[in-house]
Amino acid sequence: METTEFRYRSVERHVAELIASAAIRPGDRLPSLRQLSRQLGVSISTVSQAYLELEKKGVVVARERSGFFLSDSAGRMPAPATRPRPEMVPTSSSRSGLIQQVLEALGNRDLLPFGVVCPDESLLPARTLSRLLAATQRHHPATALDYAPVAGNMELRRQIALRCLEAGIAVTPEEILVTSGAMEGLALALRALTRPGDNVLIQSPSYFCFLQLLENCGLRAVEIPSSSGGIDPEDVRRAIERFDISAAILVPNFNNPDGSLTADEDKRDIVRLLAGRNIPLVEDDVYGEIHFGEHRPRCCKSFDTSGQVIYCSSFSKTIAPGYRVGWMIPGRYHRRVLNLKTTTNICTAAPNQMAIAEFLREGYFARHLRRLRSVIKNQMESLLLAVNRYFPGETRASFPDGGASIWVELPAGVDTVDYFHRARQKGIGLAPGSIFSAQDRYDNFIRLSCTGIWNDAMETGIRTLGELARDLAD
Repeated sequence: METTEFRYRSVERHVAELIASAAIRPGDRLPSLRQLSRQLGVSISTVSQAYLELEKKGVVVARERSGFFLSDSAGRMPAPATRPRPEMVPTSSSRSGLIQQVLEALGNRDLLPFGVVCPDESLLPARTLSRLLAATQRHHPATALDYAPVAGNMELRRQIALRCLEAGIAVTPEEILVTSGAMEGLALALRALTRPGDNVLIQSPSYFCFLQLLENCGLRAVEIPSSSGGIDPEDVRRAIERFDISAAILVPNFNNPDGSLTADEDKRDIVRLLAGRNIPLVEDDVYGEIHFGEHRPRCCKSFDTSGQVIYCSSFSKTIAPGYRVGWMIPGRYHRRVLNLKTTTNICTAAPNQMAIAEFLREGYFARHLRRLRSVIKNQMESLLLAVNRYFPGETRASFPDGGASIWVELPAGVDTVDYFHRARQKGIGLAPGSIFSAQDRYDNFIRLSCTGIWNDAMETGIRTLGELARDLAD
C-alpha cells in the first residue's frame, strides 16, 4: 500500500515533469487541486500537501483566491551553451594529478556525494546479494574457492546474453567474456587494438578514466563534440578522414558526464562509417540500463555486422560496485582479448560471478532496475530544481533521459578546479569539468551526480554550492 509521503511526492514529480517539458512556464497557473486530484487518482489533500511542499522549496507561489502558480525562478534551465568545437588534433592527456585528487574526494564518505556516480548503498540490493553469495558458497564450496574459467562463469554469461537481447544484441554465451568491471574490458580492448603513439577517437566531454587509460597506454585523443543529441556521424566522418585513427571509444547511451543520448539511426551510421575504414569501435554501455523512457536504447553493437564493435558493460552502476563484475563482447577480436586477459588477472572472482548469475536468473535484476530508474529520475528532477533555485541566473544544466549525472555550466568567470577545492572544504564532493577533456576545456563546468538519496542535507549542500558559485562569479 502506498504511503502518504509516496503519494504526495508522486505529485511533486508530475509537476517537475511539466516544468521539464516546458508544458508550464514561470508565471503559469498550475492545475487546480481538484483537477490534478482527478488526473492522478489521488486525494485533494495529497495534491494540496504536494503544492505546499513545492511552495516551501520556492517552486510555486500561492495567490489568494487564484490558486498556485509556477514561480519566476522555477523554469527549466537552458542546456549548456554550444561550446567552441574541440580542436580536432591528436592530444596527449596529462590530467592524472587532478584526477587522483578527484578520485580521493569521491571515496571520502564524509563528503556529500555529488561526485559519486554509483548508487547510494540504500539503493543497492545488498541483502539479496549477500544471501545469494552465502548460498552459492554453501552449496558449491569447491567451485566458489577455485579459479573461474578465464572467460567467466557459464551461467552468468547465459544470463548476460539474455539481457543483451533488450539492447538489440543477439549473442551466444560463448561470445561473452566476464571482466573485473567495465574498465578492465576497456583496457583489454585498447591493448588488443592499439600501440603507443596511436590516435583514439573519443567524445568531448568524455569520462576522465578514459583519459587516464589513454595516458597510461601512451595514446593520443582525437576529440569530437558530445552535444545534447549525442554523437554526430558527420564529426566522426571528418575525424577519420583527417587522421589515422586506430580505434574509437564512444558512449552513445547517456555519456558521462553530459548524459547525451545518440539517436539509433546515428549509431547505425557511426558503425558503418568506422567499419568502412576498418576502425574498431569500443562501446561503453554502463549506463544503458538506467534509462527513464519506456524502452531501453539500442547499442552500436546491435548494428554491428562485421564483429568490429567491442561492447563493454558492468553491474557496477546498477547492483554491486564492489563486486567488480563486468563483461565484454569482443567480436572478431575475441581470441586476442582472451589471451590478454589470461596474462592480466586470469579470471574474475568466482563467488561474485555466481551470486550475480543467481540474481539475474531469479528475476531480481529486472525488478531492481525498475525501482532504481524511478528513484534516480526523481532525484535528478529534485537536483535540477534545486540548482535552478540556488545557482546564479546564468547557470545552465543538461536534463538527460537517463544515466546518473547532470552537466552544469557555471558563469564564465568561475574556475571549477578552485570551486572543487572550496566545495571539498565545505564537505561537498563534485567533479570539475576540466578533467573530462584532454584539451584545456570546460573550466567553468561541473558534473553533479544524481545517485545519492535526496534529503535536506543534499538540498542544503546544493544551496551551499550555489552560494559558492555566486561568490566566485562576482
